[in-house]
Amino acid sequence: MGFLSKLFGKQEEKIEELVINSYMKGKVVDITEVPDPVFSQKMMGDGFAIIPEEGKLVSPVAGEIIQVFPTKHAFGIKAGDVELLIHVGLETVSMEGEGFDVKVSAGDKVEVGQTLLSYDLELVKEKAKDTITPCVVTNMGAVDSINVSKLNETVDFSQEVASVKLK
Repeated sequence: MGFLSKLFGKQEEKIEELVINSYMKGKVVDITEVPDPVFSQKMMGDGFAIIPEEGKLVSPVAGEIIQVFPTKHAFGIKAGDVELLIHVGLETVSMEGEGFDVKVSAGDKVEVGQTLLSYDLELVKEKAKDTITPCVVTNMGAVDSINVSKLNETVDFSQEVASVKLK
């Protein structure tokens, strides 16, 4: 242990379980119910989705923003050894960021409940295929299991929705 870690009493501890909180206000549904095979067939990873009731996205975890898509509708977040992708709506890429107001940049450290994005939900309803917003763990190789505790329930911001157990 180096001098600084002794000084600050910090030990690099590996998290064994990560809690994922709700990133939207809305109804939690199984990832297999997302009307897009990329998500429903878990091609990018496993997780769950929320059908939003308002146009706001907050961070489900404390971590670092590793990617903000240029079209503003998707975010990559790293929390410990877990990498999450949150994709706002389906086929929202075609909106080219219209109606999306991003509050963070790649490299930003974020806390649970911190606003990442506010957007025009009505515009998404009108212009995109669906408003459903999946959250998937993209590095499933590091994961033992994902347990979604609030399936088919309506959640508010920052309520515990799922837990990820690491290998």
